Amino acid sequence: MIYRILRSYVLFLLLSGAALAQNVPARHRVLIISVDGLRPDVMLRANAPILHGLLERGSFTMWAQTTAVSVTLPSHVSMLTGARPQIHQIEWNHDLPLSEPIYPKVPTLFELAHKAGYTTGMVAGKDKFAVLNKPGTIDSVFIPKEDAIPDEQVLEQAMKVIEYGPPQVLFIHLPQVDHVGHALGWGSSEQLAAIAYADSCIGKILDAIRAKDGDDDRLTIISADHGGAGKNHGADDVRSRNIPWIAVGATVRRGLDLTSYENLTIRTEDTFATACYWLDLKPQAGLDGKPVLQVFEPKDQQLLTDTSSPATQPVASSARSEQK
Repeated sequence: MIYRILRSYVLFLLLSGAALAQNVPARHRVLIISVDGLRPDVMLRANAPILHGLLERGSFTMWAQTTAVSVTLPSHVSMLTGARPQIHQIEWNHDLPLSEPIYPKVPTLFELAHKAGYTTGMVAGKDKFAVLNKPGTIDSVFIPKEDAIPDEQVLEQAMKVIEYGPPQVLFIHLPQVDHVGHALGWGSSEQLAAIAYADSCIGKILDAIRAKDGDDDRLTIISADHGGAGKNHGADDVRSRNIPWIAVGATVRRGLDLTSYENLTIRTEDTFATACYWLDLKPQAGLDGKPVLQVFEPKDQQLLTDTSSPATQPVASSARSEQK
């Protein structure tokens, strides 16, 4: 009798394990790095060999666009939800004396990935990123208690997360380029030096992840929340709204300048959509972001598309009218 009970229990465990194995996410992984305040033309002038080298290794545009408001918090939430600020409703850019936390009105990349079984992580350099830390959606998270910290401390925390085991979906925010822009000006020699340091941080992050678990299945997207001019940034200024967008990975087309597609305009919301596409996540309908399918080798586009039903197959990002 006891033997039969034990045998039934073992069988239950084996079947449960098999069921769980069937729900394990695909092997794909995503790393998103945002360099706060990184204006494309300033990046190209800086001593940034890692970023410049990624242009050769991946697909890119120096003409991507952030949200119309062109400020840190709403733009980052759009980057990680695929929705413009009027939809996700995080439209402020500073800490508010809230009686209880407020989170985006649409699911974040972390939330969708976590529900699908992926491990998730975020390392941010400003405390305002707490609006993205919806309980139960991010496994490994660091958000400073003070308003902002330098890139050196962000790198230190990112290395701890990576050493523990790089989350399958990881977002890292480097704030120092923006700090220097506000203090000394966009395009100043000091900001060029800050970009060079951020570049070295990106190199160390990429090396650490590669050493830990390789990157053959990882889609890496490097972008920004806004640019700037003078000592500020904001709406209705092309110098603030223009951002770099670089995608790298073993299955990403190399050396592809995305401006070669005449009718392709990449928006910050497309970062979310492209990550979801790579991870085979299904965001809610009606979002602003569209996956940038042009970056993937044709065979990988077909492979991933085959896993989706015709009704949910993503449409490549294309020229879109100005969002109001």
